[in-house]
Amino acid sequence: MVKTQPTERRQMMKAYGSVTRGALDVHKRFSQVSLGNAVGEVLRREELRHLDRERLRAQLRLWPEGTPVILEATYGWPWMSAEMEACGLEPHLANSRKVKALKDARKVAKTNKRDADFLLSLWAEPTRWWEVWRAPPAVQDLRETMRHRADLVGMQTQEKNRIHALLDRQGVFHEFKDLFGGPGRRWLRAWVETGDWRGHEGAQGALRGSLDLVEYLRGQLAEIENGLKARLKLDAETRLIDSVPGFGRILSHALKAEVGDLRRFKGHRRLASYSLVAPISQDTGEQDPEQTPTGRHIGHAGNRALKWIWIEAAHGAVRHGGRWRKIFDGYTEGGTTNRNRGYIKVPRELVKVVFAVWSQGVAYMEKPPARPGRPEEVASRTGKG
Repeated sequence: MVKTQPTERRQMMKAYGSVTRGALDVHKRFSQVSLGNAVGEVLRREELRHLDRERLRAQLRLWPEGTPVILEATYGWPWMSAEMEACGLEPHLANSRKVKALKDARKVAKTNKRDADFLLSLWAEPTRWWEVWRAPPAVQDLRETMRHRADLVGMQTQEKNRIHALLDRQGVFHEFKDLFGGPGRRWLRAWVETGDWRGHEGAQGALRGSLDLVEYLRGQLAEIENGLKARLKLDAETRLIDSVPGFGRILSHALKAEVGDLRRFKGHRRLASYSLVAPISQDTGEQDPEQTPTGRHIGHAGNRALKWIWIEAAHGAVRHGGRWRKIFDGYTEGGTTNRNRGYIKVPRELVKVVFAVWSQGVAYMEKPPARPGRPEEVASRTGKG
């Protein structure tokens, strides 16, 4: 006997009528679901199968519209949160490190159902200490572009290193400062076709293949850069970042993609800590004079992509000179010692400048204007030197 629509509605209200919140333990092929009420009781446990996307959406639409649902910010969260949002639900991301630390402290056994129940119990916490920012689709898309470009650059560097190594093994020498500039690439092509490869045809084929791959990667990178150039003209925030020494078109887009919404950081210190460029002290009482001081470290719980962006920008800022070279030289004795630490000191200062430029909506100036109340401004107003 086929159920009528009113009967189905009554059964759905009976099954989900008291549900006010949910939690998902996301895996590759399925997700374990726990649905609960306002007092923290688990009312239903379900399983979402990922392969049948239409069936998954139909199952999500059964849940009360607007239900807040927790899922960890780990594998598969972008597409799952997008599906939930499209079905009228309210996804929230939980910090996987913090959740794991709390589970370990409470000695919670690890099973799929218990993991989902534990995520559901987070709604009972007095504050949302567990929640992290969920990047909107536009930010996720820009991240995909910039991370894809970073992977292509890494592949290109790897192939260039292979070519250098192959030439060294074959005893082929050159005087090009940049072997992969225009003249260098033409010389390599000519050498592949006209060089003495007798008995080394395998090396000839390897060099030809590596050159073809480098050319293809160059084309892919040029295509991405042209797209970023067009986007830069339309994006006021990226233009502001681009005005800071060390940042160009690529790093400006990469920084905006990884930071996303700057308002989620209360100040430049929070941004520096998240970017892993804020050294953390390890002081624990009196130092043992017989042991080497532990010093400070930059931590590892943060955004490693942002750390790379700041350090790359620091190299460009130091080459730019001015105050940035002065900071670097003062910390490294003119670049002779502690160079790696110098390239952490400069990014820390860059964070302050970029945060101010971005949050206040003003372009970078090498010499900022005098603040009201400064002696030189007072002197100029009163005429007293």
